[in-house]
Amino acid sequence: MERPVTQDSSSVILPGEESVTAAKATWRDYWELTKPGINRANLIAVFTGYWLAGYASFDLVLLLAVLLGTALVIAGGCVVNNFIDRDIDPLMERTRNRAVPAGRIKPQTALWMGIVLFILGMVVLAGFANPLAALLAGIGFLVYVFAYTVWTKRTTPWNTLVGSFSGALPPMIGWVAVTGTLDAVAGVLFMIMFVWQFPHFYALAILKERDYRAAGVPMLPVVKGVAETKLQIMLFTLMMLPASLLLYLLGAASWIYFISALILGSVWIILAFKGWSGNDQTWARKMFLFSLLYLPLLQIAMFVDPLVLG
Repeated sequence: MERPVTQDSSSVILPGEESVTAAKATWRDYWELTKPGINRANLIAVFTGYWLAGYASFDLVLLLAVLLGTALVIAGGCVVNNFIDRDIDPLMERTRNRAVPAGRIKPQTALWMGIVLFILGMVVLAGFANPLAALLAGIGFLVYVFAYTVWTKRTTPWNTLVGSFSGALPPMIGWVAVTGTLDAVAGVLFMIMFVWQFPHFYALAILKERDYRAAGVPMLPVVKGVAETKLQIMLFTLMMLPASLLLYLLGAASWIYFISALILGSVWIILAFKGWSGNDQTWARKMFLFSLLYLPLLQIAMFVDPLVLG
């Protein structure tokens, strides 16, 4: 898409920036820049990792510091993402009214807001948790902003692979905030979140294929087609079951979690195979909605498991 040029031919602006003073930003606009829905889901994952590692010696101050620090880092990454994507957001139905592309918030304001939030989060994590927790959060920020948003999101259908790496780090942050080390359980927590994101985001990509195609974002269904995307969804859904059961095999959870993970994973697999025939959009919507149900139920099982068995 050709970008309009201002009166000074040396400065180039993106769609929406020429009317940046047309509407005044509200506090809600700044709040939405941080993508609170994404942040909330990630903080639940942080809490899950923290709880599995530290429920026996619960430290509320440490927990709050870890949640605050991680929330600030994630918010910073999401705000910078809004800054970078201001050229393609106007092309998609679900993002065109975001504050930056709509001109309510200046791009430079969003950029600096994201940087400040990131720095504050790193300071909180390093100061109140430990340097390893801060390092993991920093890696997540860099991968999400640069490896995903700047690079792979616009160049390859395997962008979900890169984005899933940063999205899988939150439970590890919670775990290492307590233990100070990376071990097999931390790896499994990472694996569960990593694998879950593929059927979740691929289902969403099928539902929003037209938006991604219009914006030139090479999501898997746009480049490889819906059939290939459905196959990938089924493969990762199959992988989800053994990945989730590893927590039990490592002794980090008991039979309560095991049965919960077994039932949830089996239902997801059945849903994946039942939907292979029929309307793609209907099937993708069911898969997406179940993914939203699967993860919090699995996390509840992780929370309840030690409470019941002590």
